[in-house]
Amino acid sequence: MREMFLCSLVVAAVAIGFSATAAEPSSPDSVAVRVDHHVHLNSPAIQAFVPKFCESISRYGKCDAALTTPYSPADLLAAMDKAGIKRALVLSTGYLPESPMMDPQPADAARLMRAANDWTVGLVHAHPDRFRAFIAVDPLRPTALPEIARWKGEPGVAGLKLHLTSSGVDLRKDAHIAALAGVFKAAARAHWAVVVHLRTQRSDYGAADVQRFVKDVLPAAAGMPVQIAHAGGWGGIDKATLSALGAFADDMQADPGKFRNVWFDLSGVWTDKTPAPDKRALVALIRKIGPSHFLAGSDWPYTGTNLADYYGRLYPQLPLTPAEWAVIRGNVVPYVR
Repeated sequence: MREMFLCSLVVAAVAIGFSATAAEPSSPDSVAVRVDHHVHLNSPAIQAFVPKFCESISRYGKCDAALTTPYSPADLLAAMDKAGIKRALVLSTGYLPESPMMDPQPADAARLMRAANDWTVGLVHAHPDRFRAFIAVDPLRPTALPEIARWKGEPGVAGLKLHLTSSGVDLRKDAHIAALAGVFKAAARAHWAVVVHLRTQRSDYGAADVQRFVKDVLPAAAGMPVQIAHAGGWGGIDKATLSALGAFADDMQADPGKFRNVWFDLSGVWTDKTPAPDKRALVALIRKIGPSHFLAGSDWPYTGTNLADYYGRLYPQLPLTPAEWAVIRGNVVPYVR
Protein backbone atom coordinates (compact mmCIF):
# COMPACT_ATOMS: atom_id res chain seq x y z
CA MET A 1 0.00 0.00 0.00
CA ARG A 2 3.04 2.28 0.07
CA GLU A 3 2.15 3.75 -3.32
CA MET A 4 -1.22 4.98 -2.01
CA PHE A 5 0.55 7.34 0.35
CA LEU A 6 3.42 8.44 -1.83
CA CYS A 7 2.42 10.14 -5.03
CA SER A 8 2.40 7.16 -5.97
CA LEU A 9 2.95 7.31 -8.31
CA VAL A 10 11.78 -5.02 -27.64
CA VAL A 11 14.64 -6.41 -29.02
CA ALA A 12 13.12 -5.13 -32.30
CA ALA A 13 11.75 -1.59 -32.35
CA VAL A 14 8.03 -1.07 -32.02
CA ALA A 15 6.61 -1.39 -35.52
CA ILE A 16 3.52 -0.02 -37.23
CA GLY A 17 0.61 -0.90 -34.96
CA PHE A 18 2.99 -0.65 -32.01
CA SER A 19 3.66 -4.40 -31.87
CA ALA A 20 6.92 -5.85 -30.59
CA THR A 21 9.07 -8.83 -31.46
CA ALA A 22 12.14 -10.25 -29.79
CA ALA A 23 14.97 -12.66 -30.41
CA GLU A 24 15.71 -15.51 -28.01
CA PRO A 25 18.28 -14.29 -25.47
CA SER A 26 20.53 -16.46 -23.37
CA SER A 27 19.28 -15.23 -19.98
CA PRO A 28 16.42 -13.11 -18.54
CA ASP A 29 18.64 -10.06 -18.12
CA SER A 30 20.69 -10.33 -21.31
CA VAL A 31 18.54 -7.72 -23.07
CA ALA A 32 19.23 -4.28 -21.65
CA VAL A 33 16.42 -2.02 -20.50
CA ARG A 34 16.78 1.02 -22.75
CA VAL A 35 13.86 3.02 -21.34
CA ASP A 36 12.50 3.31 -17.82
CA HIS A 37 8.83 4.11 -18.33
CA HIS A 38 8.07 5.24 -14.76
CA VAL A 39 10.29 7.48 -12.63
CA HIS A 40 9.69 10.49 -10.40
CA LEU A 41 11.60 13.62 -9.48
CA ASN A 42 10.05 16.16 -7.14
CA SER A 43 10.34 19.78 -8.12
CA PRO A 44 11.81 22.11 -5.48
CA ALA A 45 8.31 23.44 -4.78
CA ILE A 46 6.93 19.94 -4.19
CA GLN A 47 9.96 18.92 -2.14
CA ALA A 48 9.33 21.85 0.18
CA PHE A 49 5.65 20.91 0.37
CA VAL A 50 5.91 17.18 1.10
CA PRO A 51 6.60 17.46 4.85
CA LYS A 52 3.21 19.13 5.23
CA PHE A 53 1.66 16.49 2.98
CA CYS A 54 3.15 13.67 5.04
CA GLU A 55 2.00 15.29 8.27
CA SER A 56 -1.53 15.61 6.92
CA ILE A 57 -1.83 12.04 5.67
CA SER A 58 -0.38 10.55 8.83
CA ARG A 59 -3.96 9.54 9.65
CA TYR A 60 -3.68 7.05 6.77
CA GLY A 61 -0.10 5.92 7.32
CA LYS A 62 3.51 7.01 7.08
CA CYS A 63 5.12 8.48 4.00
CA ASP A 64 7.95 6.53 2.45
CA ALA A 65 11.27 8.13 3.33
CA ALA A 66 12.03 8.37 -0.39
CA LEU A 67 9.27 10.94 -0.78
CA THR A 68 10.80 13.35 1.70
CA THR A 69 14.41 12.73 0.63
CA PRO A 70 15.52 15.22 -2.02
CA TYR A 71 16.88 13.68 -5.22
CA SER A 72 18.35 15.66 -8.09
CA PRO A 73 18.31 15.11 -11.86
CA ALA A 74 22.01 14.28 -11.50
CA ASP A 75 21.13 11.46 -9.08
CA LEU A 76 18.67 9.97 -11.55
CA LEU A 77 21.05 10.34 -14.50
CA ALA A 78 23.83 8.63 -12.55
CA ALA A 79 21.53 5.70 -11.73
CA MET A 80 20.44 5.48 -15.37
CA ASP A 81 24.03 5.56 -16.62
CA LYS A 82 25.08 2.79 -14.23
CA ALA A 83 22.19 0.61 -15.46
CA GLY A 84 22.71 1.46 -19.14
CA ILE A 85 19.31 3.15 -19.44
CA LYS A 86 19.10 5.69 -22.24
CA ARG A 87 15.84 7.48 -21.44
CA ALA A 88 13.23 7.81 -18.73
CA LEU A 89 9.69 9.07 -18.45
CA VAL A 90 9.69 11.62 -15.63
CA LEU A 91 6.19 11.78 -14.16
CA SER A 92 5.33 15.05 -12.43
CA THR A 93 4.05 14.85 -8.86
CA GLY A 94 2.06 18.04 -9.33
CA TYR A 95 -1.17 16.29 -8.33
CA LEU A 96 -0.07 16.09 -4.69
CA PRO A 97 -0.93 19.63 -3.48
CA GLU A 98 -4.53 19.36 -4.71
CA SER A 99 -5.08 15.92 -3.22
CA PRO A 100 -8.20 15.71 -1.01
CA MET A 101 -6.01 13.70 1.38
CA MET A 102 -4.60 17.10 2.39
CA ASP A 103 -6.58 18.61 5.24
CA PRO A 104 -6.72 21.55 5.15
CA GLN A 105 -6.15 22.14 1.44
CA PRO A 106 -3.19 24.50 0.95
CA ALA A 107 -4.25 27.88 -0.35
CA ASP A 108 -1.51 27.81 -3.00
CA ALA A 109 -2.23 24.25 -4.21
CA ALA A 110 -2.84 25.30 -7.82
CA ARG A 111 0.38 27.33 -7.89
CA LEU A 112 2.36 24.38 -6.56
CA MET A 113 0.84 22.11 -9.20
CA ARG A 114 1.80 24.49 -12.00
CA ALA A 115 5.30 25.01 -10.59
CA ALA A 116 5.83 21.24 -10.45
CA ASN A 117 4.82 20.88 -14.08
CA ASP A 118 6.98 23.83 -15.15
CA TRP A 119 10.01 22.26 -13.51
CA THR A 120 9.37 18.77 -14.92
CA VAL A 121 9.06 20.10 -18.46
CA GLY A 122 12.23 22.10 -17.85
CA LEU A 123 14.07 18.81 -17.34
CA VAL A 124 13.35 17.89 -20.95
CA HIS A 125 14.71 21.18 -22.21
CA ALA A 126 17.86 20.62 -20.15
CA HIS A 127 18.25 16.93 -21.08
CA PRO A 128 16.28 16.35 -24.31
CA ASP A 129 18.14 13.14 -25.11
CA ARG A 130 17.47 11.54 -21.71
CA PHE A 131 14.06 12.58 -20.40
CA ARG A 132 10.43 12.73 -21.51
CA ALA A 133 8.05 14.76 -19.33
CA PHE A 134 4.52 14.00 -18.23
CA ILE A 135 2.69 16.86 -16.57
CA ALA A 136 0.21 16.03 -13.79
CA VAL A 137 -3.25 17.22 -12.82
CA ASP A 138 -6.00 16.18 -10.44
CA PRO A 139 -8.85 15.20 -12.81
CA LEU A 140 -11.55 16.23 -10.32
CA ARG A 141 -10.26 19.78 -9.87
CA PRO A 142 -11.34 22.78 -11.96
CA THR A 143 -7.65 23.44 -12.63
CA ALA A 144 -7.23 20.22 -14.66
CA LEU A 145 -8.49 21.28 -18.09
CA PRO A 146 -6.87 24.76 -18.00
CA GLU A 147 -3.53 23.17 -17.08
CA ILE A 148 -3.76 20.76 -20.00
CA ALA A 149 -4.62 23.69 -22.29
CA ARG A 150 -1.62 25.63 -20.93
CA TRP A 151 0.77 22.95 -22.19
CA LYS A 152 -0.97 21.96 -25.42
CA GLY A 153 1.50 22.24 -28.29
CA GLU A 154 4.57 22.26 -26.04
CA PRO A 155 7.04 19.79 -27.61
CA GLY A 156 8.60 19.06 -24.22
CA VAL A 157 5.42 17.39 -22.99
CA ALA A 158 4.93 13.73 -23.96
CA GLY A 159 1.80 13.18 -21.94
CA LEU A 160 -0.30 13.42 -18.80
CA LYS A 161 0.10 11.65 -15.45
CA LEU A 162 -2.98 10.92 -13.33
CA HIS A 163 -2.99 9.37 -9.86
CA LEU A 164 -6.49 8.21 -8.96
CA THR A 165 -5.61 7.23 -5.38
CA SER A 166 -4.13 10.60 -4.54
CA SER A 167 -6.97 12.44 -6.31
CA GLY A 168 -9.73 10.50 -4.55
CA VAL A 169 -11.29 9.31 -7.80
CA ASP A 170 -13.99 6.65 -7.44
CA LEU A 171 -14.54 4.75 -10.68
CA ARG A 172 -18.04 3.80 -9.55
CA LYS A 173 -19.25 7.40 -9.31
CA ASP A 174 -20.78 8.83 -12.49
CA ALA A 175 -19.51 12.35 -11.84
CA HIS A 176 -15.95 11.10 -11.37
CA ILE A 177 -16.14 9.00 -14.52
CA ALA A 178 -17.37 12.00 -16.50
CA ALA A 179 -14.55 14.22 -15.20
CA LEU A 180 -11.93 11.57 -15.88
CA ALA A 181 -13.22 10.97 -19.41
CA GLY A 182 -13.11 14.73 -20.03
CA VAL A 183 -9.46 14.86 -19.01
CA PHE A 184 -8.64 11.87 -21.24
CA LYS A 185 -10.39 13.61 -24.12
CA ALA A 186 -8.41 16.81 -23.55
CA ALA A 187 -5.16 14.84 -23.48
CA ALA A 188 -6.10 13.12 -26.75
CA ARG A 189 -6.77 16.49 -28.38
CA ALA A 190 -3.29 17.55 -27.31
CA HIS A 191 -1.95 14.34 -28.92
CA TRP A 192 -0.61 13.12 -25.59
CA ALA A 193 -0.25 9.74 -23.99
CA VAL A 194 -1.74 9.20 -20.53
CA VAL A 195 -0.01 7.37 -17.69
CA VAL A 196 -2.65 6.53 -15.10
CA HIS A 197 -2.29 5.10 -11.62
CA LEU A 198 -5.67 3.42 -11.89
CA ARG A 199 -6.11 1.91 -8.45
CA THR A 200 -8.42 3.88 -6.23
CA GLN A 201 -8.88 4.12 -2.47
CA ARG A 202 -11.74 1.60 -2.48
CA SER A 203 -11.01 -1.45 -0.36
CA ASP A 204 -12.82 -3.62 -2.93
CA TYR A 205 -11.05 -2.16 -5.96
CA GLY A 206 -10.69 -4.65 -8.79
CA ALA A 207 -12.47 -6.00 -11.86
CA ALA A 208 -15.59 -3.86 -11.48
CA ASP A 209 -13.53 -0.67 -11.57
CA VAL A 210 -11.54 -1.78 -14.63
CA GLN A 211 -14.73 -2.68 -16.47
CA ARG A 212 -16.15 0.81 -15.85
CA PHE A 213 -12.87 2.41 -16.92
CA VAL A 214 -12.72 0.38 -20.13
CA LYS A 215 -16.34 1.09 -20.99
CA ASP A 216 -16.65 4.77 -20.13
CA VAL A 217 -13.16 6.33 -19.98
CA LEU A 218 -10.78 4.50 -22.30
CA PRO A 219 -12.73 5.41 -25.47
CA ALA A 220 -12.07 9.08 -24.69
CA ALA A 221 -8.35 8.46 -25.35
CA ALA A 222 -9.34 8.13 -29.03
CA GLY A 223 -6.56 5.66 -29.76
CA MET A 224 -3.79 7.67 -28.10
CA PRO A 225 -1.44 5.60 -25.93
CA VAL A 226 -2.56 4.73 -22.40
CA GLN A 227 -0.12 3.31 -19.85
CA ILE A 228 -1.55 1.65 -16.74
CA ALA A 229 0.90 2.09 -13.88
CA HIS A 230 1.97 -0.76 -11.60
CA ALA A 231 0.12 -3.36 -13.73
CA GLY A 232 -3.18 -1.97 -12.47
CA GLY A 233 -2.28 -1.84 -8.77
CA TRP A 234 -0.37 0.60 -6.60
CA GLY A 235 2.78 -1.44 -6.07
CA GLY A 236 2.97 -5.04 -4.87
CA ILE A 237 0.89 -8.03 -5.89
CA ASP A 238 -2.37 -8.64 -4.06
CA LYS A 239 -5.91 -9.82 -4.75
CA ALA A 240 -7.03 -6.39 -5.96
CA THR A 241 -4.14 -6.01 -8.42
CA LEU A 242 -4.69 -9.49 -9.85
CA SER A 243 -8.44 -8.86 -10.11
CA ALA A 244 -7.88 -5.61 -12.00
CA LEU A 245 -5.25 -7.04 -14.35
CA GLY A 246 -7.40 -10.13 -14.86
CA ALA A 247 -10.30 -7.96 -15.98
CA PHE A 248 -8.05 -6.26 -18.52
CA ALA A 249 -6.88 -9.68 -19.73
CA ASP A 250 -10.45 -10.86 -20.27
CA ASP A 251 -11.45 -7.71 -22.15
CA MET A 252 -8.30 -7.74 -24.26
CA GLN A 253 -8.90 -11.31 -25.36
CA ALA A 254 -12.50 -10.47 -26.25
CA ASP A 255 -11.64 -7.35 -28.27
CA PRO A 256 -7.87 -7.00 -28.80
CA GLY A 257 -8.21 -4.13 -31.30
CA LYS A 258 -9.63 -1.87 -28.60
CA PHE A 259 -6.42 -2.23 -26.60
CA ARG A 260 -3.81 -1.87 -29.34
CA ASN A 261 -2.37 1.22 -27.68
CA VAL A 262 -2.73 0.14 -24.04
CA TRP A 263 0.32 -0.88 -22.01
CA PHE A 264 1.04 -1.84 -18.40
CA ASP A 265 4.22 -0.82 -16.65
CA LEU A 266 5.89 -3.23 -14.23
CA SER A 267 7.10 -0.59 -11.77
CA GLY A 268 7.31 -1.69 -8.14
CA VAL A 269 5.05 -4.70 -8.66
CA TRP A 270 7.17 -7.32 -6.84
CA THR A 271 9.97 -7.32 -4.29
CA ASP A 272 12.33 -9.81 -2.69
CA LYS A 273 9.54 -10.67 -0.26
CA THR A 274 6.77 -11.34 -2.81
CA PRO A 275 5.53 -14.94 -2.44
CA ALA A 276 6.23 -17.26 -5.38
CA PRO A 277 2.51 -18.05 -5.96
CA ASP A 278 1.79 -14.33 -6.41
CA LYS A 279 4.60 -14.03 -8.96
CA ARG A 280 3.26 -17.04 -10.85
CA ALA A 281 -0.24 -15.53 -10.87
CA LEU A 282 1.16 -12.31 -12.33
CA VAL A 283 3.09 -14.23 -14.98
CA ALA A 284 -0.06 -16.08 -16.01
CA LEU A 285 -1.83 -12.77 -16.64
CA ILE A 286 1.15 -11.31 -18.50
CA ARG A 287 1.02 -14.31 -20.82
CA LYS A 288 -2.75 -14.01 -21.24
CA ILE A 289 -2.44 -10.35 -22.22
CA GLY A 290 0.84 -10.77 -24.10
CA PRO A 291 4.32 -9.48 -23.15
CA SER A 292 4.21 -6.88 -25.94
CA HIS A 293 1.78 -4.90 -23.75
CA PHE A 294 4.17 -4.68 -20.77
CA LEU A 295 6.86 -2.09 -20.12
CA ALA A 296 9.95 -1.85 -17.96
CA GLY A 297 9.50 0.71 -15.18
CA SER A 298 11.02 1.22 -11.75
CA ASP A 299 9.05 3.88 -9.83
CA TRP A 300 12.48 5.34 -8.98
CA PRO A 301 13.33 6.33 -6.25
CA TYR A 302 10.54 4.57 -4.32
CA THR A 303 11.88 1.11 -5.16
CA GLY A 304 15.42 2.17 -4.34
CA THR A 305 17.95 4.30 -6.18
CA ASN A 306 20.08 1.49 -7.69
CA LEU A 307 18.52 0.85 -11.10
CA ALA A 308 21.27 -1.60 -12.03
CA ASP A 309 20.27 -3.79 -9.08
CA TYR A 310 16.56 -3.31 -9.71
CA TYR A 311 16.71 -4.43 -13.34
CA GLY A 312 19.66 -6.81 -13.03
CA ARG A 313 18.70 -8.69 -9.86
CA LEU A 314 15.09 -8.02 -8.89
CA TYR A 315 13.43 -8.07 -12.31
CA PRO A 316 14.62 -11.60 -13.21
CA GLN A 317 12.91 -12.94 -10.08
CA LEU A 318 9.67 -12.93 -12.04
CA PRO A 319 9.55 -16.41 -13.67
CA LEU A 320 9.13 -15.42 -17.31
CA THR A 321 11.03 -17.12 -20.10
CA PRO A 322 14.11 -15.43 -21.61
CA ALA A 323 12.11 -14.72 -24.79
CA GLU A 324 9.30 -13.09 -22.79
CA TRP A 325 11.79 -10.98 -20.87
CA ALA A 326 13.40 -9.92 -24.14
CA VAL A 327 10.12 -8.46 -25.33
CA ILE A 328 9.35 -6.63 -22.09
CA ARG A 329 12.85 -5.27 -21.56
CA GLY A 330 13.04 -4.15 -25.17
CA ASN A 331 9.59 -2.59 -25.49
CA VAL A 332 9.75 1.14 -26.18
CA VAL A 333 6.45 2.92 -26.60
CA PRO A 334 5.98 5.63 -29.26
CA TYR A 335 5.79 8.57 -26.84
CA VAL A 336 9.34 7.98 -25.64
CA ARG A 337 11.10 8.32 -28.96
